[in-house]
Amino acid sequence: MIDWDDVRYFLAAARAGSVRAAAGRLGVNHSTVLRRIAQLEERLGAQMFEKLPSGYRLTAAGEEVLELAIQMEASSHQLETRVFGRDQSVRGPLRVTLTPILATHLLMPDFAEFARLHPDIEMEILSSGELANLTNREADVAIRVVYDRKTLPLNLHGLKGPELFGGVYMSRDRLAAWRAGAHDPIRWIVISVHGIPDWASEGEVRTTGPLFRVMDAAAEIAAVRQGLGITTLPCFVGDADPLLVRVPGTDLHMYGTLWALTQGETRKTKRVRLFTEFVSRRLTAYAPLLAGLSTSFGNEGDHG
Repeated sequence: MIDWDDVRYFLAAARAGSVRAAAGRLGVNHSTVLRRIAQLEERLGAQMFEKLPSGYRLTAAGEEVLELAIQMEASSHQLETRVFGRDQSVRGPLRVTLTPILATHLLMPDFAEFARLHPDIEMEILSSGELANLTNREADVAIRVVYDRKTLPLNLHGLKGPELFGGVYMSRDRLAAWRAGAHDPIRWIVISVHGIPDWASEGEVRTTGPLFRVMDAAAEIAAVRQGLGITTLPCFVGDADPLLVRVPGTDLHMYGTLWALTQGETRKTKRVRLFTEFVSRRLTAYAPLLAGLSTSFGNEGDHG
């Protein structure tokens, strides 16, 4: 029996004109694409591609397979659409764990939309600084920032999202006052359990007062909006806030990569699969904002 995944890799290579380009579109290593195509060729007993200096060209057999593969793809999409329609009525609990700042400043509108699309799913958003244990079924899905993929437990399965960056921010009004010569103390605003990150610098604006300590991100954001001083924030928070601006002369820092993680049999349930695919697409759409590349907010202090 022909494996549809092998056909999918063949299609990607045929459309891209090279194995490397196909691998880039599929998000896999080029060796994976080669292996899948080889499996299809072995199954069919025919060579699909002729390798040329300029890339890959379909053989006569490859041209015939391509036409049938496109039909298979169309049938697959039709099947997925019908199955998705049935999944609209899926019901049951869905527990999602993530940090409060991701929930309140980025993904809550998307969670709300997912809840409207699937009214029979009982959603529970576990937004706290504590890491819920997926193995113990404390949550079904975890949205986490992972600095090194090697640190992920082997029993977790995930959809990799975009990279997350942070910067140094201050009140837009406070920066204007500093430029005008105001001499009020400018403080580092820090969450007590973290302090000032090693990567953070003051840039062109030097702090002159003692630290201002808070206990959580909500208080941190409120304090920096009040013009008390400067602080570090994820770019999706700082750049999206019209009251804040990046401190001139400071650089961005990569916190890590966002992942939507599940465990074991949990990932096979319809509601979990639907949610992880949904939130993965949304995170991908947010990639420029998460990387600090969004220019829609007119951030005058952006030197990073």
